[in-house]
Amino acid sequence: MTTSVDHQVPPSSSAPAAASPDLGTLQARSISAWFGEHKVLDRVSLTMNAGEVTALIGPSGCGKSTFLRILNRMHELIPSASLAGEVLLDGEDLYASARRITDARRQVGMVFQKPNPFPAMSIYDNTLAGLKLTGVRASRATRDDLVEECLTKAGLWKEVRDRLRAPGGALSGGQQQRLCIARSLAIRPRVLLMDEPCSALDPTSTRRIEETIAELVAEVTIVIVTHNMQQAARVSHQCAFFLAEHGTPGAIVEHGPTEAMFERPQDPRTSDYVHGRFG
Repeated sequence: MTTSVDHQVPPSSSAPAAASPDLGTLQARSISAWFGEHKVLDRVSLTMNAGEVTALIGPSGCGKSTFLRILNRMHELIPSASLAGEVLLDGEDLYASARRITDARRQVGMVFQKPNPFPAMSIYDNTLAGLKLTGVRASRATRDDLVEECLTKAGLWKEVRDRLRAPGGALSGGQQQRLCIARSLAIRPRVLLMDEPCSALDPTSTRRIEETIAELVAEVTIVIVTHNMQQAARVSHQCAFFLAEHGTPGAIVEHGPTEAMFERPQDPRTSDYVHGRFG
């Protein structure tokens, strides 16, 4: 059964900034998911508030990444995949038949676990790659301004401004991940999904990504999957704890403000997980 707790601001995260008009609230309603006959999620409901970071935590194999992919319609790319339920962005159904899939992915962007810049493409062109995919045309001056703006927001501009024509694949792992964040921001998403964005990075790069998340949340709603409990405590305003037990599909055991989830969880399984007793 899903339980929730009263809202309090986590001590390790700043209070959510006043929501920009472009920020979106993402709501999942009774999401179930299958790969073929295998059910991997069971009736997951969660509201991811505008102007906040929501962390999805839980052991491997409990459906967190599948849930994340459902939020921007990537799940349906898998031939055997199916789902039930609704995903709403400010009350509008992302899976409505009249909505183009490219529109859904423009509004709900994605940063993956492994940095995936186009290796032979320049830093400049990597940043703008999403514009071509979404059919957006812009003047050279507009493109130049957008590159600087997005690389600055991703915390990368000062490091690469003198070598924008160098290949993106020549950057370090942490820089490549920030380049991918910049690429996602260039299409002006209202929500940014992050699937373990720091799992392949060293501590210094991880800290820089976390700083970037803290800076970005005033402009884009963020949902992050992480196995790092310290990271979840540092960066998020609310957490949702996923669990799949004894061969059952993944479900949310408990969700609520991060401070309450770590210090006053309602379910003993949540307490065991966030304090490292399993998972």
